[in-house]
This record gives sequence, structure tokens and C-alpha cells, in this order.
Amino acid sequence: MLARSFPGTAMTSFTDRPFRQLRSVRIAITFLILMMTVHGAVADDPDSVAPSETAQADAASVHGRALSRAFRLAARKATPSVVTILSYGQENVLRARQAQRDEEDGEQPSEPPAEPDENELTGLGSGVIISDDGIVITNNHVIAGAKRVVVQLSDETEIPASDVRGDSASDVATLRISHEDGFQGAELGNSERLEIGDWVLTIGSPFRLEATVSAGIISAKNRSLRRITRGRLIQTDAAINPGNSGGPMIDLDGRVVAISTAIATRNGGYQGIGFAIPINHAKWIAEELANHGAVRRAAIGIRMAELKPGIAAKFKLPPGLGVLAYQVIENSAADRAGIKPLDVIVEFAGEKVSDPRSLQEVVERKPVGSFQEVKILRSGEEITVKVELATMEDPTMQKQD
Repeated sequence: MLARSFPGTAMTSFTDRPFRQLRSVRIAITFLILMMTVHGAVADDPDSVAPSETAQADAASVHGRALSRAFRLAARKATPSVVTILSYGQENVLRARQAQRDEEDGEQPSEPPAEPDENELTGLGSGVIISDDGIVITNNHVIAGAKRVVVQLSDETEIPASDVRGDSASDVATLRISHEDGFQGAELGNSERLEIGDWVLTIGSPFRLEATVSAGIISAKNRSLRRITRGRLIQTDAAINPGNSGGPMIDLDGRVVAISTAIATRNGGYQGIGFAIPINHAKWIAEELANHGAVRRAAIGIRMAELKPGIAAKFKLPPGLGVLAYQVIENSAADRAGIKPLDVIVEFAGEKVSDPRSLQEVVERKPVGSFQEVKILRSGEEITVKVELATMEDPTMQKQD
């Protein structure tokens, strides 16, 4: 066996071995006495904590304070742009109130006044200023049918709203307010980058408690609600209550990533499941409303089916391959482009699509009259066609039940 030396270490001869062993024993005894002393001191002190536990507690405290600071800074950045929306004279709300009073009194249903009172508060929600010149995003159901809408700023200043416009299909609405000092518009984030588990904050006026901040995470993505027929929703466990509708959901950088819109509840209050409209979708809706007074949605004119296992097996196709063009409307944009029934659309304008909603969203945001490439599979062959987008009046994509 070859002897091996290390840099800076002298070779040890056999004649040193007894002394080397003695030194090792002395070192071991000293270390043992030291450990027994420390252990005795720890045992005598019931409040003492093992070094490893202390380090863990310190680390947890540091992380906790960092998260708390992130919440604080994000809320401080976004809150000045959050407003309370007060709606007056909504006939549908007055009818519901009258029906409830009649039911409680045991009377026959009676009609509310023919002309709703524009001074009667009928709706309360939240909103967020998205531009320095006073454009506000909120929910359509907050302002729908209102005779008058007033915006209350974070300093409780009230400003009458103008250019109030809404889109019931997406539940997004916009309005405009004016002030000589201008406004602080919120910074908008990118909702496409959100992932399940990300921390978010909701800000709004639940039960008219202005500038209430709640924390939670992104619980799920791509949710749908029956009353919101256009667009997919983000699910969160951050508290959303009556009055939060239309308020912003922000990330830890204080950027708006969604607009609170609904809750799943059995008692009318928060039960841990809330829904919000992704800001990328809400921003597009807002721009359409502000610039054109209505949302111009493009279409191609097909009826669709999702390739779930049952349907896929029926047509001998792999599940989730794309979107099945179940029916092509005669003389529609799809028909003119050469798309045929039972074609499978796998990509539209460079974006992969796997279900009807994803295809619907990418189509409707493209400019009407523009030409877009569509990649389809037909009898196992991949084909690319160009389709000229039409308006919604051209019978649009409808999900085949």
C-alpha cells in the first residue's frame, strides 16, 4: 500500500503512533466533557431551545416579515387607484326589493314605481382607475340599468361618472371620471403569467368598508360561470364579499392582475371560493367599450365540440387533440376558407387550442376583417388555411352540447 500525504501535512511514522493515540484520547475526553456541560446547561434551563430550532425560528420569522412587507407595499401602491362605485335607480334592483317586501308581508306582488328614483341607492361595488385621465374598470352587474353612477375616491371625494358602458357577456364595464388634479392609474400586470399557488390581494369595499385588503392565493384557472358567457375566470381563496365586485386583484408587486366578479356561496357571503376576470381579457373589453361603445367580437362561423374521451372515440380521434368543427355554417368565414365538418382545429393564429373556450377567446380578440392562419387536421393530414374574420352577426362559434 502506498503512503499518501496531503499538502501542508507531515507524514506520520510508526514510532509516533502511541503519542498520536494518546492525543486523540485526550481530545475525545475533552470534547465529551464539553458536550456534557452544554447538555446539562440546556437541561437545567427549561426555556432553552436547541440551536437548530432557534435557527429555524429565525428563518421563519425573516420569511414571515418579508411576506408581510410585500403585502404592505403592494397594498400601499394599488389602494389609491381603488374606488367605490355607487349606482342609483336600477329598476331591476327595485323590482327585486319590492318582490322581497311583498313576500315578507304576505301580499300579492306589486309593481315598483314606473320611473325609478335616481336618488335611491340600488348598487354598491368597487372599481379601479386604469389611466391617469380617469378611465375606471368595474363589473357590468354593478352599474347595469343605473340612472346615475357616482364614484367615491379613496379620500371620500365623490365624482359623477360619465360614459358608463357595460358588456353583460363578460361582466366588464367602464366609466369615466374627471378631476382637475387628475388621477393615479393603477399599474396593470399580465394575467397570463399567473400560476396556481401565487399570492394575490383583493381590494374593494365589501359592505361599504372602503379599501379593505384581503390576501389569498390563486386556487385555479380557466373556470367558467353560467352568467359570464365570454371569458374564463381565475379562482381564488382571497376574500370576496358583496361590495368587492369590480375591485382589483393584485400581485405582490402591486399590479392589477384580475377584476373581482363573483363568489360561490350558499349563504350569500364569503365561503372561500371567489372568481375574478383576468386583466388581459378585462383590458381588451375596456378598450373596446371606451373606443367603440360596444365590444366588437370576431367570429368564423362554426359550431364546436370538445374532444372529450366519449366524443373522441366516436370519431376515432385522440382526446384533447384540438377543437372539433362539428358544423360549419354555410357561407360563413370558415366555409369560405375551406374548413369542413369534422376538421380538428389544433392551432389558430399561432396559438394552440384544446377546447372551445380557448378557441373562442383567441378568435374574438383578433380584428374583424383580418386574415388569420388556421392549422387543422383532416383525415390524419395537417392542413393550413387562411380565414377572414367576420363579425358576430355571421353565425359564430357555439358549443355543441
